[in-house]
Amino acid sequence: MRTHRIPSRLAAVAALGALALAGCTGGGTEEQGSGHSEHGSAASDNGGSAASDGGGHGSGHADHPVDGGPSPEGIVEASDPTYPVGTEVKLTADHMEGMDGATATISGAFDTTTYSISYTPSDGGEPVTDHKWVVHEELQDPGEAPLEVGDEVVVEASHMPGMEGATATIDSVTEETVYMVDYEADGMEMTNHKWVVESEIEPAA
Repeated sequence: MRTHRIPSRLAAVAALGALALAGCTGGGTEEQGSGHSEHGSAASDNGGSAASDGGGHGSGHADHPVDGGPSPEGIVEASDPTYPVGTEVKLTADHMEGMDGATATISGAFDTTTYSISYTPSDGGEPVTDHKWVVHEELQDPGEAPLEVGDEVVVEASHMPGMEGATATIDSVTEETVYMVDYEADGMEMTNHKWVVESEIEPAA
């Protein structure tokens, strides 16, 4: 009898050990799986919390903050803008997906020099070309306005990841009134979006 009991006990112990190991392995796999799921949903949430730049600037640098924040220090408010603060307008710019044709409310109107720029992001991302827009007051020690096409500047704005601190080249210059706007696109509410110039705005229908 003894010779039959020992293998049975050993078999039972082995079976219990195997079950325990299987339980540990299964638990680990499940935890890893749920961890990856959380990463996936976090990435989706990230994607949903910022808008995409439709100007061909590359997806790595297409995320604008939902709230653009206050106007830069030193910028002068427009004394008699075509579209005063609070005016409802239609956007014709296509800087970001869902912007062209969107209804917006003017949240700021300013007299300054505005530039489109090309730059390599300071965080090592892909080069960005013809980014619209930055204003003179968002450049580091720019001197007197206006700067000229081809001038190199250091950007202090943080509209997009890697923009702040980047060296940029001026692509174009405009003296139009420039505006901050609040608008909704693709279910996202953007406030104090910087910037749209007057030629990118029409009266609301």
